[in-house]
Formats: sequence, structure tokens, C-alpha cells
Amino acid sequence: MALYDACGQEIGVAPRGVVYRDGLWHASSAVLVRSGDGARVYLHRRAPDKLIFPGRYDCWAGGVLGPGEAPDAGAARELDEELGVRGVPLRARERVPYDDGTLRCHLFTYEVRWDGPLRHQPEEVVWGSWVTLAELRARLDDPQRWPFVPDGRVAVERWLAARA
Repeated sequence: MALYDACGQEIGVAPRGVVYRDGLWHASSAVLVRSGDGARVYLHRRAPDKLIFPGRYDCWAGGVLGPGEAPDAGAARELDEELGVRGVPLRARERVPYDDGTLRCHLFTYEVRWDGPLRHQPEEVVWGSWVTLAELRARLDDPQRWPFVPDGRVAVERWLAARA
């Protein structure tokens, strides 16, 4: 997978296991799927055998960028792979740097509006449901019952704060 520096520039390549083991900077796309009217967000649960954050909740479809892969191309690819959504315009949001001391990632965030069917990739997503923004907020506020992917939590908290 692609390695990045702390400023968000691609600088090399390393195996996924090494990146996670050594806490190296990398990049991921992250797509927030909203209903056509914008009133709901698609929340899903990651598969229990994922390498990082297994079984946690997230409202971003996404994944790591490959060497030379543009963030928007990665976002479109991951959205199709994880949820079966394709051919929808991506709206770029922001790059969210995340560093908890062990995971260092630049999240290139996007948003789409979608009312069509969703198809989970079973190796990635085991459950999903549309939630209102109030329901999303309540679930974020209950981390014992709804453990979220930590970098996704940071990104959605920023997204919600920007809407306030």
C-alpha cells in the first residue's frame, strides 16, 4: 500500500501488515453515504475478521489507497466494492489527518447522495442501516454499545460540527 508523510504526500510503498504494525503514515478514502434528501446516513458494521477495527461501526465506506491511486479513484472503488454504489458523483469534503500514536492515516473524505439499492461485500460489511442524524449522534454518544472505528469517529464528528 502507499506510504505518505505527515503532510499528506505519497512517499513510497510498504506491505499492509508492516504499515499497521509500525504505525506508518498511509492514506484512505472515506465516503459518507447520505439519503437523497440528506436526512439519513448509512451506518454499517465491519466484518469481525477485518485486520483493524474488526466488528466496529462506521458511517464511511472506504479503504486504503494503493500506490499512485488518486483519492477520488480510491473512494469510487471502495464505495462500489463495499456497498455496491457506482456512477454517483463524489463531493470532496476534507482531508482529515488521524494519529493516535499507533495508527497514522490521512482520510480523504467524500460525500454522496444515494437512494438506490445497497449491496454489502460480506468480507467487509456484516450489517447496515439508514439512521437519522439524531440517531447517528446518539450512537456516537454511546461508545459502549456502539463502538466506532476511531478515525471514522473523528471524521464524522468533524462533519457534524461543520453542519452545526
